[in-house]
Amino acid sequence: MKLQSGTHGVTTKRITKLRLWMAAAGIGASLALPVQAQETFKLGIVTFLSGPAAESFGVPAGNAAKILIEQFNKGSAPAPYNKKGFGGLTVETVVVDEAGGATKQVQELRNLYQRENVDAVIGYVGSGDCLAVAPAAEEMKKFLVLFDCGSPRIFEEGNYKYVFRTAAHGAMDNVALARYLKSRNIKVETMNLINQDYAWGQDSRTDFVAAMGQLYPNAKAAGDLLPKFGAGQYGTEISALARQPADIVYSSLWGGDLQAFVLQAAPRGLFKRSQLVLSAGDHVLPSLGDKMPDGTVLGARGAYGILAAKSPLNDWFWKTYQDVHGPAAVVQASYRMAQSLMGVKLAVEKAMAKNGGKKPTPEELAEALRGSEWDSPGGHIKMALANGQQAIQPIAIGRTKYDPAKKMVVATDIQHFKAECVNPPANMKSLDWIKAGFPGAKCDQ
Repeated sequence: MKLQSGTHGVTTKRITKLRLWMAAAGIGASLALPVQAQETFKLGIVTFLSGPAAESFGVPAGNAAKILIEQFNKGSAPAPYNKKGFGGLTVETVVVDEAGGATKQVQELRNLYQRENVDAVIGYVGSGDCLAVAPAAEEMKKFLVLFDCGSPRIFEEGNYKYVFRTAAHGAMDNVALARYLKSRNIKVETMNLINQDYAWGQDSRTDFVAAMGQLYPNAKAAGDLLPKFGAGQYGTEISALARQPADIVYSSLWGGDLQAFVLQAAPRGLFKRSQLVLSAGDHVLPSLGDKMPDGTVLGARGAYGILAAKSPLNDWFWKTYQDVHGPAAVVQASYRMAQSLMGVKLAVEKAMAKNGGKKPTPEELAEALRGSEWDSPGGHIKMALANGQQAIQPIAIGRTKYDPAKKMVVATDIQHFKAECVNPPANMKSLDWIKAGFPGAKCDQ
């Protein structure tokens, strides 16, 4: 990633952050600050570079951003992404650490637009951060793409012109999980729930319980726990779950929290008594390896990684990523960053084709991305909800199995779901759609 010097140069603090991230990502190239020689498209990238969400989410997303931008700038990505840069504009990046909380991220966002003069920002993993920065970008009339964060509230409770999310929200994960359990005739009369006590965890829990209410109307919640985000220690919660065994243990925990929960609960036999069901669990597989219980029912918030369908674009992305970062599985955050960059690249080029080849304004970018569609390594992306500001996409669910020969967890018994099967229609909020029995859902199953 290149950072340009000039009137609005990169601060020492940001350079230090980028060096730390590059070191953590195993990127050995030195950080150069060349004098600007041509017009560029300046892009802010915000992802966790430190803290419990960095290893499994933030750094893989940052790695994908670096790889794709290098490919774009060389013109070496597959068609239709093979035009150099963004419409011939070299892409320059400013990378910011998402750690520090929502208030800090709002200020960092303002700095990116007002001090760094970025043309657009792609970022944010945490739902709380997304809920905070989206209104700030809208107020400034600046182009913002949320590449991750799963809370449906962002666009179901807000009305935006300049803010987009290029990945489906979390309702898809939970509808797909419930459909998978039903299609596999997995017994669920009782269920234990453990989710983080903030927007993502609360919304995931609500959507899963509602979806199970449609497909398993007699199932009852035994334990319903909401530990704080970043708790790290789950001895009390594991004891509570063990005292009231259930057919399944459902969780939307993620990052270091999920890793810690699995490592602490498995030795105590919790998952031998209950089927473990994870809505967003693929990202901890490289670090957990054979510590992840075989047979875990697992989603990846899309048809990503070990659950991805084979395609030329996915083969290219997987190989390109592994050529740099080794043989470990490519995880969901990398896929979602890639599909965001691909969508923004096509939007820039669409806007430039319309405006005579000039760098597009935020208004022109928003018009180009709104309601658009494109192919990604994880499948076809459609900006179909929230007046074209919110994506829907396909998803896959499978079971885990550790492969000693490959020294990694692989997926078995995979089931793919079309976007229109597990996402609400444009005229309904997700929870209303689920509670109404999924009207209009188009499923092959």
